[in-house]
Amino acid sequence: MRVTNSVAARRRTKKLLKRCKGFYGDRKNHVKLSKDALMSALSFNYRHRKLRKRDFRSLWITRIGAAAKINGISYSKMMNGMKKMGCTINRKALADLAVSDPVAFAGIVGTAKQGLVA
Repeated sequence: MRVTNSVAARRRTKKLLKRCKGFYGDRKNHVKLSKDALMSALSFNYRHRKLRKRDFRSLWITRIGAAAKINGISYSKMMNGMKKMGCTINRKALADLAVSDPVAFAGIVGTAKQGLVA
């Protein structure tokens, strides 16, 4: 009797092609190209999980800076004033306030301005 590996091989191939669903061109349905594309995609996935943190921090800083400018102060001066006043609101919360509640954000800016004067 001849032993084949066809069941396991087919299962492996199907698993690979399922993970490549949505890839462009032949990279989604040709095993050789799919394997290379998947390895590349997984390595980028690992790298971008690290970069996502930096990207979001940058976005929050941009939003805070824009809202601070509207209230007549620069981002760096605002953060310096907050630090002097002992205000420890993180950038994510500040950015959320800047977008969703400009009045509350203006109050925080006022506190930061007091910290710069004192």
